[in-house]
Amino acid sequence: MLWLHPLWAFLVPIAASLPIGWSMFRTLDVPPDRAGRGLDALPMFLCRLIGRREPARMDWKKYAVAFLVFNLVLFILTFGLLYAQPRLPLNPDSKGSLGALGYKDTAGVDHPGADTAVVFNTVCSFVTNTNLQHYSGEQNLSYFSQLACIVWMMFVTPAAGLAIMLATLRGLRGDSHLGDFYADLMRGLVWVFMPYCFLVAILLVASGVPMTFQPAVQATTLDGVATQMETQTIARGPVAALVAIKQSGTNGGGFFGPNSTHPFENPTPWSNLLGVVSIIVLPMASLIMAGLMLKNLRHAVVIFGVMLLLLFSGLVVAIWAESYPSAATQGLAVVRGPNMEGKEVRLGPVAAATWAAITTATSNGSVNSMHDSLNPIAGLVPMALMMLNVVFSGIGAGFENMLMYVIVAVFLAGLMVGRTPEYLGKKVEAKEVKLAMLAILIHPLLICCGAGLFAATAWGDKTVANPGSHGFSEILYEFDSAAANNGSGFEGLADNNPPWNIATGVVLLLGRFPALILPLALAGSLAVKKRVPETIGTLRVDNLTFAGMLLGTVLLVGALSFMPAVVLGPVADHLAAIPR
Repeated sequence: MLWLHPLWAFLVPIAASLPIGWSMFRTLDVPPDRAGRGLDALPMFLCRLIGRREPARMDWKKYAVAFLVFNLVLFILTFGLLYAQPRLPLNPDSKGSLGALGYKDTAGVDHPGADTAVVFNTVCSFVTNTNLQHYSGEQNLSYFSQLACIVWMMFVTPAAGLAIMLATLRGLRGDSHLGDFYADLMRGLVWVFMPYCFLVAILLVASGVPMTFQPAVQATTLDGVATQMETQTIARGPVAALVAIKQSGTNGGGFFGPNSTHPFENPTPWSNLLGVVSIIVLPMASLIMAGLMLKNLRHAVVIFGVMLLLLFSGLVVAIWAESYPSAATQGLAVVRGPNMEGKEVRLGPVAAATWAAITTATSNGSVNSMHDSLNPIAGLVPMALMMLNVVFSGIGAGFENMLMYVIVAVFLAGLMVGRTPEYLGKKVEAKEVKLAMLAILIHPLLICCGAGLFAATAWGDKTVANPGSHGFSEILYEFDSAAANNGSGFEGLADNNPPWNIATGVVLLLGRFPALILPLALAGSLAVKKRVPETIGTLRVDNLTFAGMLLGTVLLVGALSFMPAVVLGPVADHLAAIPR
């Protein structure tokens, strides 16, 4: 019976991805002669509101500039709104400025009301579709900030990533131009995120998730005496609207600090299943859309299968590792069965491990258990999935990341057979390989350099809750999560202080934008090349042989990049717990 939850968590999104992927293909890949007609009328009407009468014909450089300018405007606007929070409406609980939370430095000195750079970190986090939270939403944000800043960013940033994927696919198939960023953005919002999130929000409200603008409730405790010590403040708000897009847009940021462990965000087993399905269904569907756009569905199935195999393998390891008690309780007579530390009793270790694997495979980052309390090998699974960063990952970003490994796999195959590598009928030459390797190597560079710097200084040493290998794992996980644009964390880390906020904020930006722009540049380079005829010696990218090569390339690069860090962190943590 325990395996029914992960079984449904796989089967439901796989089945739903087929019709959703077809729908995305029909509504997002609109031929120029049909722009503004039929279903495309509403997105183009919204584009006209910002002064765009007809879709522009952008090459990859113009598309990239439009994407970067849009995100720069988002950054500036959201930064200002969060600082001005006390003077804005929909603040019934009189929340103060997010920039005045205060912090404790590495010497243990409190700095109340000081600027912790948390606004910078928060804006970097949400503009990059990451939602790494160094604050607690219900304590620090007003309803206006939750909706106008957080929920708004949760909609437009995954839509921007999806737009980059659309442009990349057009370049790969050889279109003369890559589309219009703003038209693609509107199409994604209108025909993908808005309808899906509306349906999910309705189902969440039906399962008991709050959706209100009333202030927090003051409740009398069971003692029945309404004194200051026996009155509890129960936060609430427009929770269902945020949770729907937090899961569907691979965002992950919670309305409440405990995220999806909180009963107002995740009240029932059905809401838990709905949440875990929503995390992965759109990344899966985007791959089906890719196959239809490229007119090569078998190639998309190969990529889909490699991602699914990596995710399933990680899930099996995580569930197995969590079936044993934690090292701290192992051997105690009163403790039998699986590791329940940091788990919701109503969900249990299997549902927790399933969520941990899927949320880190998709760069979602929401949690329904404490990842820091996972057994070391189980904790290695989400860490490794973020290190690879190609297992479905973010909407649009997952395909972009895997495309770089596809190019490297094609290049290696060409070297082995002694001919110029080709991909989708275009020759892969030095420029494309350099772009692919640059995109791949930025990721481990950000993680390993950041973790090494903080592990060697007081910035990291004095902010971890546990010394030794587990403390290193906490530092490594934080940079891993930031670079992969995931947002989850080993929360035994005191990360709301200037060094952590600034360092992870910079890593968030560098982990997002090069990873999207470089594949777009690669697609733009391939788009202008002449198509070469397929011969008997052409490497096929739609069979099991290529699937094995792609899987081997991902694992080999991942192992070479991260094995030393993994051995120092979760592997050493696991070995230290073995009785001698």
